[in-house]
Amino acid sequence: MAQHTVDKIGGTSMSDYRSVRDNIIFKAAGSEDLYQRIFVVSAYGGITDKLLEHKKTGDAGIYAHFAQDRKESGWRDAFADVRQTMLDINRDLFGESEQLKEANGFLVERLDQAQEALEDLSRLCSHGHFAISEHLSTVREMLASLGEAHSAWNMAHLLQRDGVNAVFVDLTGWNTDTHMSLDERILDAFKDVDLATQLPIATGYAHSETGLMTTFDRGYSEMTFSRIAVLTEAREAIIHKEFHLSSADPRLVGEDKAVPIGRTNYDVADQLANLGMEAIHPKAAKGLRQSKIALRVKNTFEPEHTGTLITGDYVSDAPCVEIIAGSRGVYAVELFDQEMAGEIDTFDMGILRVLNQLGAHIIAKDINANSITHYLAVNLKTLKRVMRILGEEFPGADIVQRKVAIVSAIGSDMKTTGMLASAVKAISEQQINVIAMHQSMRQVDMQFVVDEEDYEVAIRSLHEALVESHNHGRAICLAS
Repeated sequence: MAQHTVDKIGGTSMSDYRSVRDNIIFKAAGSEDLYQRIFVVSAYGGITDKLLEHKKTGDAGIYAHFAQDRKESGWRDAFADVRQTMLDINRDLFGESEQLKEANGFLVERLDQAQEALEDLSRLCSHGHFAISEHLSTVREMLASLGEAHSAWNMAHLLQRDGVNAVFVDLTGWNTDTHMSLDERILDAFKDVDLATQLPIATGYAHSETGLMTTFDRGYSEMTFSRIAVLTEAREAIIHKEFHLSSADPRLVGEDKAVPIGRTNYDVADQLANLGMEAIHPKAAKGLRQSKIALRVKNTFEPEHTGTLITGDYVSDAPCVEIIAGSRGVYAVELFDQEMAGEIDTFDMGILRVLNQLGAHIIAKDINANSITHYLAVNLKTLKRVMRILGEEFPGADIVQRKVAIVSAIGSDMKTTGMLASAVKAISEQQINVIAMHQSMRQVDMQFVVDEEDYEVAIRSLHEALVESHNHGRAICLAS
């Protein structure tokens, strides 16, 4: 039976090395040894946003500037900003020491090589025979890898300084001429690692011949984490975040009212991911679920708490709501056409083709006899493209868009009479207009579409009615 765990540390936690060292590395639970663990680390908080583009606002990073107009100075200015930010992080971590020189040497070499590659590509694509679009996915992969290489190298060497036999496991494929699948790269990197005596610190980005970001984009580190857990047959997979997986956002409902979930299943994790509140990317969760590896989400800053354990077979002892979550800044795009009746499938396939082409994430959708509404988590730029192309594809349709919010009550078992009525009552008592409502036969979530300005009130009212009323205590269901 496997003895080791695979642990992933998020970017915000990585930015606080002392807490990571003391609360995660040295604070081994129970009788666990310091070793028998593999750590997969994200880039420091905000670095990937600067390398690519801001995940929430869409503000351009190096990649976005380069992709939009490589001939202008924007991407070079962005590169200089990232370089200085990374060097500042090194100075904060290592102080004025010999180890700082070594850390900067590793970092600057990678940054210089990456910038040189972009300059060469820009010159190459100034000739008509070479199209920049054919290389952008590779550029995105290369830039993303810089963040995790930086944080993983630093953490391994900081731990060595602090008495741990840590080893840097570089999965980025930097300067390698061998193309491998993701699984082959992981197995090759870990074949000589002795988990009994070494503590591997692996990059969250892993290079593969098909390109990890092509499929998973910003969820790539979770996929790396998942495949390492599956391939090494881990006892448990653990994600360390700066907060608990709680019954609601403590900043909205109050820290004294939000409670850790404690136990739930992968169905709930998938619903959260659909709302953009990922415990783990759904495709990464799929591998863990199929291999029957439990996933634990822990709070870096509360190491004594057992966190929330996610398994494939868990169902709450009694029907209950485990989390109130949601997404604001959602765009409802409604297409109405009198000719749709009887031909909904044709219209639906046409709309989906456009949304898929533009990479628009669909949270939910409504269909009736002559209209289809998609609720999209996209930025304004993508929305404008969606509206323009749909207008071209369906010239006879009325197409309108509206900014809304979605609030959802989620649980591993919500099959009980009256829960939906209680939710509707809680919202209506706050004089909130429900624009649309969804509940599927699976009954693991209820979704309410409301005006964006009603988002926070809706979250608080649902949490009070469906969670706080039960006085769960330390957790909704304590994890073992």
